[in-house]
Amino acid sequence: MGLRRTARELALQCLYQIDQGGSSDADINLLRQNFEVNKKAAGFAQELVSGVKDNLEEINSLIVKHAVNWRLERMLVVDRNILRLAVYELAFCPDVPPSVVINEAVEISKRYSSSDSASFINGILDSVKKKTVRNSSLNAKSK
Repeated sequence: MGLRRTARELALQCLYQIDQGGSSDADINLLRQNFEVNKKAAGFAQELVSGVKDNLEEINSLIVKHAVNWRLERMLVVDRNILRLAVYELAFCPDVPPSVVINEAVEISKRYSSSDSASFINGILDSVKKKTVRNSSLNAKSK
């Protein structure tokens, strides 16, 4: 498994803990104190967790907008946090190709979530990607 995948999975674990009522101050360093954590992956994982926490309102808004007939609080906790990580990368990390972000999210969902989650996550992220790319193109043309 690649270093970035390991970091994404670590970030997912941290966000899951926060979502389940853990301290909103929880971060990768807290996980490192209590569990064996890949030190090389910890830096990128912390960037992801911080990015999601700093932009949570906008990320949640994008998910809700593209998750037709789904309320955020009704989604599986794991799915919700996989989506948060991936939407953060799609919207705020232009250096990561959208296809990589979506593929990673789908593969992580296959490992950690239900059998229906991969297609659910893929559909929402594909919709977010189309909107994000469209907005990026429009912004580039208006400059």
